[in-house]
Amino acid sequence: MPLAHHYRTLLHRLPSLAVNADQIQILYSAQSFKQRLLELIAAAQQRIYLVALYLQDDAAGREILTALYEAKQAAPELDICLFVDFHRAQRGLIGQKGQGGNHKMYQEFAERYAEQINIYGVPVKGREILGVLHLKGFVFDNTLLYSGASLNDIYLHQEERYRFDRYHQFSDAELADTMVDYMTRLFMQNPAVPSLLESAIPSARQLRGVIRQFKPQMKRTQYQFANEERQAGQVAVTPLAGLGKRGNRLNRMIRTVLRSSEQQLFICTPYFNLPKPLAKDVRTLLKKGVSVTLVIGDKTANDFYIPPDEPFRTIGGLPYLYETNLRRFARAHQTAIYQGKLNIMLWRHERNSYHLKGIFVDDDLAIITGNNLNPRAWGLDLENGLLLQDPEQLLQPSFAAEKNNILEHCQRIEHFSEIEEMTDYPLPVQKLLKRVQRTRANVLLKRLL
Repeated sequence: MPLAHHYRTLLHRLPSLAVNADQIQILYSAQSFKQRLLELIAAAQQRIYLVALYLQDDAAGREILTALYEAKQAAPELDICLFVDFHRAQRGLIGQKGQGGNHKMYQEFAERYAEQINIYGVPVKGREILGVLHLKGFVFDNTLLYSGASLNDIYLHQEERYRFDRYHQFSDAELADTMVDYMTRLFMQNPAVPSLLESAIPSARQLRGVIRQFKPQMKRTQYQFANEERQAGQVAVTPLAGLGKRGNRLNRMIRTVLRSSEQQLFICTPYFNLPKPLAKDVRTLLKKGVSVTLVIGDKTANDFYIPPDEPFRTIGGLPYLYETNLRRFARAHQTAIYQGKLNIMLWRHERNSYHLKGIFVDDDLAIITGNNLNPRAWGLDLENGLLLQDPEQLLQPSFAAEKNNILEHCQRIEHFSEIEEMTDYPLPVQKLLKRVQRTRANVLLKRLL
């Protein structure tokens, strides 16, 4: 396809780091991810830089934070920094009344230990609903552990349930330096990014002026590194960040990767609510005969799903909103489903939840990211991702194994009627969705979710 070749040429022009293929490792479960986290914390000698949406005040969060502090006590020269979302750190879980913010746990730990680590709150916007810190990446010396997961019980499979994600380890000093440099330049010593260890953390209102100045800095700032020519046995890795719809280099790269598809496109997203540009690209690829696989969490595998036998809360309507989007999409593309060109795979495994994100194109391109590929990620949150260009297909066996692992608990939709519609939903859900449609609030919700 001549047009696909054009987009591949654009990708080849991107600056990149040359990483040895044998230094890229894939983990396949939340338990192995947690084990690796603890191993890397214990082995670190110079630095630990973690960025995530949150580190939760629960058993797993406390275990990780304890490991960080114990590592610092054993080696006071160890540079440890944790960056989490400013707003998310100061509230409890949605629907959990009376729960304090995670910052209280951070302050409790700080009082307990002599040698301190640094914990910062990053306010992407003045209010959480308008945008959060959704960057991903954990650096331990010269190792980058990258996942869309945050740090709490379910993401780390602390108890019976787990939240399934992707987990990749890169053992490369230049890539690790690049990730740390970005965090240091953008967050450290920035008046908009306060320490969460202070007893009196400034409010969002108090920070309003500096947050306003911080936003263009986040839009402007990119990963900085010297371009390296890929050699035999290496993969070209390009880290990118993005915030907002305009001038967003990460968004542009994601669209370019999709439009470079020649044979196969494989997309993972937990919430089916594609931004209009990506939905358009998928439709175009289907018309061109590209095989498209969408791996999506069943509504029961959604973070906010509430079983019908439990008291309903408004937040429990979100999985049904996503499912109505999916049914509408499947119905519009039923012919492609019949032809085997569109494969909608629903992930469901007992009471566990699904949080995978990422893109594979043919056998030589991949995006590893925490981006949900939805309008919120596209326009509101601060996101990042890694583009992997692998013309020798060195990672193809590993990625094939990862896909098989992802698809293990999936079922293919053969006909759109297999997806429930509004009349099948519990009455409280039906009432909520009808109210949303009547007030046209669904238009606003699609932008925020």
